Amino acid sequence: MIKVINVKIKSRYKYLFRFSLLQVVLTYVTIFYFDNFLIGKYQNGLIIISNNLIDDRNRFYDFIPLSFIKIDIYLAIFIFIFLISLYSTKFYSYVNELTFTLDKSLFDEFFPIYLIWSASLLSFLQIFRFTEVARGYLVLFTFIVPMVLLIFRNSELISTMLGRNVSDENYISFNLDENSLFNELRILKFRKKLLNLSFLLDDNLILLKQEIEELNKKTNINLIVINLDTTKLITNSFEKYLLDLNKKVLLISKNQLSFVNNFYFRYSKVSNSHIYYINNDVQYGSRYILKRLLDIAVSLIALLLLLPLIFIITIQILTVDGKPIINKQTRVGLHGKNFFMYKFRTMKNNSHSERQKLENLNNKTGPLFKLKNDPRLISKLAWLRKYSLDEIPQFINVLKGDMSVVGPRPLFPEDNTHYDQIFIRRLNVLPGITGLLQINERNTDDFNIWYKYDIEYIDNWNLYLDIKIIFKTPFSILFKKSTGL
Repeated sequence: MIKVINVKIKSRYKYLFRFSLLQVVLTYVTIFYFDNFLIGKYQNGLIIISNNLIDDRNRFYDFIPLSFIKIDIYLAIFIFIFLISLYSTKFYSYVNELTFTLDKSLFDEFFPIYLIWSASLLSFLQIFRFTEVARGYLVLFTFIVPMVLLIFRNSELISTMLGRNVSDENYISFNLDENSLFNELRILKFRKKLLNLSFLLDDNLILLKQEIEELNKKTNINLIVINLDTTKLITNSFEKYLLDLNKKVLLISKNQLSFVNNFYFRYSKVSNSHIYYINNDVQYGSRYILKRLLDIAVSLIALLLLLPLIFIITIQILTVDGKPIINKQTRVGLHGKNFFMYKFRTMKNNSHSERQKLENLNNKTGPLFKLKNDPRLISKLAWLRKYSLDEIPQFINVLKGDMSVVGPRPLFPEDNTHYDQIFIRRLNVLPGITGLLQINERNTDDFNIWYKYDIEYIDNWNLYLDIKIIFKTPFSILFKKSTGL
C-alpha cells in the first residue's frame, strides 16, 4: 500500500487562496487606477459613466436595486468574471516544473495573457459605456494587469525580485543521458547542471549518498536528479535520506514506485517513465517569499533605529585601530553557496589568516574555532562582541539575500570538512543573525548543541517561530554572553 499524501488536495487549496488573493489585488489595482488615472480629475467623465450605468439599468435590468449601480461594483464583478474565465481554461495554470519548455523567455508567457486581458477589458468598457476614460492611460493599463497575473502565475518571479533567482541554482544528476528528453523539463532547463554521474543503483545507494555528501561540501547544490531506470525498490533508509536532504529531488523510473514515508510529491508520467518531484526545500516558493518580506522589513527597521549606534561604533573602531571598519569574511550560505559576511571589525587586520597557526590552542570539537584568550582580539572593542553589536552589518547581508534575520549561524568554507551527511542539513536554510541557539544556549561552544537547535529550527520552521525568536533575541543579548562567532 502506498502511504502518500495526495498533492491534488493541497493544490486545490492553493488555487483557491491564489484566486481570492488575485481577486482582491486586481480589484484594488483596477479601482485605484480608474480613480487616479483613467478618470483622474475629469469629474464630468465620472458623472457621464455613472449616468450611462443607471440608464442601462433602467432599460435592461431594472430588478437590480439602484444602490448596486456603482462603478466600483461593476469593476469588481468584471474582475471576478474575468478570473473565472481565465481559470476555466487550460492556458492560465500555475507553472508546473514537470512540463517541457523550449526556451526561457517570459515574453511567450506574457503575450497571450496580454491579449486575453486587453480584449476582455476593452469589451467591458465598450459594453457598459465607460466612454470617458483617458486613452493613453488605458493603453498603459493593458500592460499592468498581465504583469501582475504573470507574477502570480509563477512564484519564481517574486523570488527572483527578492534575491533568489532559479537560474542561479545548480543541480547534479545520476544516470541521466545527455540526450535524454528529460533534460528539457522546466525544472532542469532553468537550472545549471554541475555534472552527471553514472551509478549501478541497485548495489550502490550507499555510495550515491556519499557522493552527494562530498559534492555538497564543495559546491552549491539545490536539486538532485536520479534516474532509477528499472530499479524496483528504494529502501526506507534511502527514502528517508532523500527527505532529510531538504533539497529538491527528482526521481525518474521505468517502474511505478511505492513509498514508505508520508510526504507531498508531484507525479507525472512521460514517455513510459514515472517522474516523482519531491520538493523538501524548507525555504522555497511562497515560504521563501514570506520569509524574505519579513527579513527585509525587520532589517530596514533595525538599521534605521540603530543608525546612531552605528555612527558611534564607526568612530570607536577608527579611533582604536583605524581602517577597515567592516570586516568581510567568506561564509557558507544556503545550500552551500559561499558569500561575504559583514561584521564590525573587532580583531586585528588579517586575523583569519592566523587561524591555522592557532589551531593547536583550539579545544573545541567539530567546526567551531574558539580560543579562551584569543590574541587576535582588540581589547578595547570587546564590548561589541559581548553584546553582539559587531553583527549589525549583517542586516546588509539580509537585504542582499545572502542571510536571513533568523537561521543557523554561517561557518567558514573550511569548516565543511567536519560535516557528515547529518550535520550538512544545517546548510539547507538561509543562515541567520540569530536563532534558537542564541535565545537558548548562547554561550555554548559545543557544536552538537548548535546542531540540535539548528535541526529543531529546520524541522519546525514557520513565520511565527521567526517572529518569536526575533522578539526574544534582545533579551538574550542583554542577559547572556555571546559566542562571538
